[in-house]
Amino acid sequence: MKAVKLYNALSDKTEVLKPLVKKQVSLYVCGPTVYDYPHIGNVRPPIVFGTLRNLLLHLGYEVIYVSNYTDIDDKIIKKAASENKTEKAVADFYINVYKDILKALNVLPPTHAPRVTEYIPAIIDFIRMLIDFGFAYEKAGNIYFSVNKIPSYGQLSKIKLDALKPGARVKTSTNKQSEYDFVLWKNTTEGIQWEAPFGTGRPGWHTECVVMIDKIFKGKMIDIHAGGIDLKFPHHENEMAQSEALYHHHLANFWIYNGILNIENQKMSKSVGNVVMANDFINQHGAVFTRFFMLKTHYRSPMNLTEQSLTSSKGELEKIIATFTLLGVYLQMIKLPKKKSPVNIDVFLDHLLNDLNAPNAISELLTMIKDANVLLRAKQKDVMQLRSYYESLKSMFVILGLEINHPILSNQDKLDIQKFLSYKEAKDFASSDQIRTKLLEKGININALNL
Repeated sequence: MKAVKLYNALSDKTEVLKPLVKKQVSLYVCGPTVYDYPHIGNVRPPIVFGTLRNLLLHLGYEVIYVSNYTDIDDKIIKKAASENKTEKAVADFYINVYKDILKALNVLPPTHAPRVTEYIPAIIDFIRMLIDFGFAYEKAGNIYFSVNKIPSYGQLSKIKLDALKPGARVKTSTNKQSEYDFVLWKNTTEGIQWEAPFGTGRPGWHTECVVMIDKIFKGKMIDIHAGGIDLKFPHHENEMAQSEALYHHHLANFWIYNGILNIENQKMSKSVGNVVMANDFINQHGAVFTRFFMLKTHYRSPMNLTEQSLTSSKGELEKIIATFTLLGVYLQMIKLPKKKSPVNIDVFLDHLLNDLNAPNAISELLTMIKDANVLLRAKQKDVMQLRSYYESLKSMFVILGLEINHPILSNQDKLDIQKFLSYKEAKDFASSDQIRTKLLEKGININALNL
């Protein structure tokens, strides 16, 4: 198999991915907290890491792809109270919304999609072990993780505790032994609660993923832990600390992150009033364009949504769709040799193999589109080459997750095209225009076909 190189945030280096299990990659992507409709930034991780999954599948790997739902949280409890619903009803609704959006964006469903509330007994057992081994303690009914017990704390985020100002990470609390200790179990009477040996309450955010990874992957390390860059600290740093406390090893070999999404060079936030909801964006621009646009920026870089970038990307996608449609229609109108044409996507793949460089891969795709367009317009056409372009583009679309199709010609369509050509040659423009309009309604631009 070809080597896949990824930038590992733990080592701060681009490294070759060497799966822990031969021909199998374990990939965990932190999923959403399901209390509201997702904004456009929320769909960047599943698009990016879903594309990585597509690449690995193309290379022949089995991919165990896990993405969770945080279905219990203060925000969910607040939403449930305001709407007079149960927390489960709120979570169920927004999970279905999220699933529908990812389906529209052609993101393959995860191998496992665990919900935190399904793992409460395991979370309680995990916290109890942390207490027993001296890594956690109780204060005022809450259970905290003792960060000072992990000498390597900060290795992922490269943050030194003594460099942090009090309150920079969490609200100052006199109940904790150290300002930077984080809650594992919250003593509360508000919202949904569970009974535990250390009191009635609910789990803290930072423990859920560690436990779900532990149970799904049976206590083993995973190859890749991924998510948005905002999760690196404190969430993933705290996950790693808990894993080291109980298992004495990192949770994952690779930690990879996508950059944030800005709107016209400003961070997207409710306070600024520039939040763009995912459904609104998809309804306005289309699901295929949304995915294409997301992949136009390298996944590790901040992404800037501007009118200029939207216009530029739309023009490129329109060229791709138009040329691929012409290719597909043309190849249906001619007699093809029995010999298969080669698929040539090596350069395209090389870009993706180099830290998932989708922008460069798309540039290669556009180059092929340009070459195919030139050949389509030529009087003498190399049919084998045209079919090679066609098959190669289809393979590229699958890896990028772009659902780009062309009309499948019926016998009547083929007959109409032949009639159009005959009418045009006879200069019966009224009849040819009538057929041209009919074909255009089916997405067939007969004028662009150089038959």
